[in-house]
Amino acid sequence: MTESFDCSKHIFSSPRFRSVVNEAVSFFIQTPLQILPPPEPFIGCGVYALYYLGEYDLYSPLSQRNQKDCQYPIYVGKAVAPGWRTGRVNVSTTPDLHNRLREHSRSLQQAHNLQHTDFQCRFMILNDIEGDLVVPVEASLIRRYQPLWNMLIDGFGNHDPGSGRYNQAKSEWDVLHPGRVWAEKLSGAAPDLGDIIAKLKSHWVSSDFA
Repeated sequence: MTESFDCSKHIFSSPRFRSVVNEAVSFFIQTPLQILPPPEPFIGCGVYALYYLGEYDLYSPLSQRNQKDCQYPIYVGKAVAPGWRTGRVNVSTTPDLHNRLREHSRSLQQAHNLQHTDFQCRFMILNDIEGDLVVPVEASLIRRYQPLWNMLIDGFGNHDPGSGRYNQAKSEWDVLHPGRVWAEKLSGAAPDLGDIIAKLKSHWVSSDFA
């Protein structure tokens, strides 16, 4: 039998869930820094962050903060196994996370105004039932650190759209950091470089990095 509608009876809240996510985030923050990509392949999915320490002028406030101890990621992302959305995969048997970090390293190597050696990374492998934490941990890290390439400059994590779909526009990231081979094939109306630079400068003025 149905009863009168009361939305509050449908809201689930769990302090224990928040505690587990916070525990995972605390673990992530303590993981050792690695070069990008990490020097040895490994199996598994999980969450990662990239840290910038270079001399690109528009990122200097971030780079300066990271010189002593990398605490402020420029990008946070995840790698999941095929089939995770349908719940068919709990344990990764392939190097999904390592491959994702390698892909990012290639993107940075192709960028004309960045050096991939100016980046370091942290990552956390989440397999088995812990794999269900990938999305909430990634979201928690993004909320906490507001990484530039997640929140302000869009497109770093984009993939090659493939043949027949190059009529799309370049992302803000590819306009600011040209060079990715597949992005140079995109023919759509791209964002204005001046607007992107102005947005970045305004961000630093209004942020805690000022």
